[in-house]
Amino acid sequence: MTRITPSLAEYFGALKRKLYEGSRPGAFMRAVNRLDALLYASGLFFPRNAVTLEVVGRSTGRPVSLPVAVADHDGERFLVSMLGPDANWVRNVRAAGGRAVLRRRGREVVSLEEIPVEQRAPVLRRYLAVAPGARPHMPVDRRAPLSEFETIAHRYPVFRVRRQAHAADPHSPSEQGGKR
Repeated sequence: MTRITPSLAEYFGALKRKLYEGSRPGAFMRAVNRLDALLYASGLFFPRNAVTLEVVGRSTGRPVSLPVAVADHDGERFLVSMLGPDANWVRNVRAAGGRAVLRRRGREVVSLEEIPVEQRAPVLRRYLAVAPGARPHMPVDRRAPLSEFETIAHRYPVFRVRRQAHAADPHSPSEQGGKR
């Protein structure tokens, strides 16, 4: 029997992709993301993998905050760009040399290290398991074999989260090359 009407999940997936048309959030999603960033930073009401990422904007020099999901894999933490390499936060992290802050009931100064494409597949699969909102943006089912994730891994940047024990605040003027 052929199904003619799309399922509710397919409908909401299409809607979510529309809200991020061009790999950028539209006005409505920017407002939702601002609210989510505040809630994630507070650590209230959300799963433990929901955090707020703060990174210095590459053109403004000011901190930019956005909600992200942390994927844990093999005892390490990772951030994944569901929108690919052109997402603003990815470009800002690269411009900041990986310096960032994660907020969830406090601030954690971190270094984000981009991992090679060959290492991304298991992290991408884990990411889809913990970040249901990202599923409409990736063309692979979260239960697919690793080989399917390997075929798309080059399209989704993955960053290993490294805690910085004695790091300076990445938002300070000296850490931004004097930019403020």
